Formats: sequence, C-alpha cells, structure tokens
Amino acid sequence: MRMLESEKAVLNAAEAVARTLGSSGDHSVAAAAMDIDGRIYTGVNMYHFTGGPCAELVVLGAVAASGGRPIMTMAAAGDGGRGLIAPCGRCRQVMLDTHPDAIVIVPTTAGPQPRTLRALLPDTYRFPDAMPPRLVRFNRRYAEAIQSGAKRMTIRFDDPLSVGPATLIFEDHPEFLSLAARVESVKSVPLNELTSAHAAAEGADSVDDLRDGLRNHYPGLPDDAVVDVVEFHLQLP
Repeated sequence: MRMLESEKAVLNAAEAVARTLGSSGDHSVAAAAMDIDGRIYTGVNMYHFTGGPCAELVVLGAVAASGGRPIMTMAAAGDGGRGLIAPCGRCRQVMLDTHPDAIVIVPTTAGPQPRTLRALLPDTYRFPDAMPPRLVRFNRRYAEAIQSGAKRMTIRFDDPLSVGPATLIFEDHPEFLSLAARVESVKSVPLNELTSAHAAAEGADSVDDLRDGLRNHYPGLPDDAVVDVVEFHLQLP
C-alpha cells in the first residue's frame, strides 16, 4: 500500500515526540493518530510493573477525551532513535474493536508501510458488544460524484463491510471531507459474474473495463475472486 500524505504526517508526528523521550525509563514509546477531521493527537506510554498503558492506548484515550472523531491512521515510534515500531497484540485488538477501519503504519523491509488492522490481526476474536463507527474509504476523485448522488455503489475485495451507519472518507482530501452515510446492502458476487449494470454504476465503459479497474486497484486479484457489491446512500444532516 502506498503511503498517503496524511499517513506520512502521522508518522512524522510520532517520531517527533519520540525524539523528546529518553530522560525517563517510564516513557519510551510515542504514538500519534489522526482522526477523520485531520486532527493529530499524540501520547506516550506509561511504564509500570502493574502493566502501564502503551502509547497507542494513551492516544486513544486522548482522542476520546477531546471529543475526537473516528481514527483513520495510527503510528508509534521508539525512543533512542529506534524509529517506527509495530503495535503489540493488545493494542491491535483494542484498535480493531474500537477503530476497526484505522490504518496502522508499521516497519517493513521495504520501509514504513500502511496496514489494515485485519492484516495485522487476521482471524481475530471480535468483542461482541463493541459498536465501533465504521469508515468506508474512497479515492478523493469520487467525492463529487458521491456528493451529487451519481455514485451510490462501490465494489470491494477483502474489505468487509456490513449494513448500517458508516462515514465515508476520501483519501488525502484537502479539506478532510467526510460524509455520513448508510450501507444498505452488501452482496457477494464472483468477479466473473459482474454485469454491465455494475459497470455502469461504477462509471466503467464495460464489464471488462470494470474488472481491469479492480485488478489495478487490487494487485494480485485472482480470477476466481469473490467481490462485495456495496450499495449506500448519504444521510441528510
């Protein structure tokens, strides 16, 4: 996944706070998160032998205390020049239960990379009473079509959504546009059974063009893939 400018800003914020640490062993990790309005929150861990909170959890508390909206990006960095670090298992589970659509920046051999929480914690347990807000991500080029009502459908692969309220967000939108919406239906359809109606709804000239577009968006999309056709509508203020 390519890092967005907003994701780079979160990583830079976490590393900036981490560079201020080191005078106390109680604080060795910094974290930063961005909500869907573009606000960045930071925090540091609190080490204690009884099990002090990680920096990521401190940040989630700061977001809640400030009335922040759903988180779309999180990153953590260690003191002493350790740079970007990945979240522990507990933090992954907490974020999945409370901000399931957040992207987490993690270190890889190819450098910092954005990862979904599902990728970081596959086949996980889900807290059954959690009712987290859901986010649906779009390329910002779709903002006008969605606002005008011309686009009311999206096709997703390995990106599970469910019927109910959701917030539509647009990647690297200059105004951090978000729209209240409701997912009306999610139907699983084999890739080779998509129709001209699906293509028209997605603004493609043909079914072949639609499939080619999906393969471009999802590199490695198998020919026998099953995709989700998601229908939604905007909620009036």
